[in-house]
Amino acid sequence: MRRIARYLVMVFLVLAAVAVLAYRFIPVWTTPYMMSERQFLGHVDYEWVSAKDISPEIFTAAVAAEDANFCLHWGFDMRAIRGAIADGGTRGASTITQQVVKNTYLWHGRSWLRKAIEAILTPSVELAWSKRRILEIYVNIAEFDKGVFGVEAAANHYFGIGADAVSPYEAALLMAVLPDPKNRSARAPSDFVHRRAVSIMDGAALIRKDGRASCFLD
Repeated sequence: MRRIARYLVMVFLVLAAVAVLAYRFIPVWTTPYMMSERQFLGHVDYEWVSAKDISPEIFTAAVAAEDANFCLHWGFDMRAIRGAIADGGTRGASTITQQVVKNTYLWHGRSWLRKAIEAILTPSVELAWSKRRILEIYVNIAEFDKGVFGVEAAANHYFGIGADAVSPYEAALLMAVLPDPKNRSARAPSDFVHRRAVSIMDGAALIRKDGRASCFLD
C-alpha cells in the first residue's frame, strides 16, 4: 500500500511539473471552469492575447485590486493571511498567484484537497514563471461577464476596443467587476462598481509611484 501511495505521489508531482512548465511558454487554451461554463452556456467568449498587447493599465489595476504586494511575496502573502486570521476569516487572503493556480489547473469550490494541491502548485508557479507571466495568465483567464473570459474579450464586450487600448478608468472598471462578474457590469456600473473602480485607480497610481509595480512593468 505504501509503495502504491509513493507511486501515486510521484506521478502527481511529475504531472504537476509538466503542467507548470508547459504554461511557462504556451498560451492557456482553456481551463476546467471554462469547460464547465461552455458545457452549461453552450459557448464562451475567449481570446488569448500576449502581454505586449495588453495595456499596462490593466496590469496595474489588477494588482491594485487583488494583490498590492504581488511583487513582494513568493506566492503567499503572509501579512494578508495573518490579517484574515485576525478578522476571523471574514476576508480573503488569496494572492494573484494562488488565484492563477486555482483558475488554471483546479476546480472551483472549497475542499481541503483543492487547497492542498493549490499550496503545492503555488510556489512551483512562482519558481517557474516570471511575475509578468503570472499576471499575463491571470488577466487572460479571469471571467469578466457570464461566459466572457480574458481582458481581450472583456474589453471588446464592454467597450468595443482591444485590451491594448483601455484607459485607466476602463481597466479599473474591468477589475472592479471581480470577483462577482455575473452580478456586476463594467458597461453600466453601479455606484459600488464605480467607487471600487476609482479606488483601484488610486491604488494603481500608488503602486506605480512606490515601486510595487516594478516586477511586471517593462
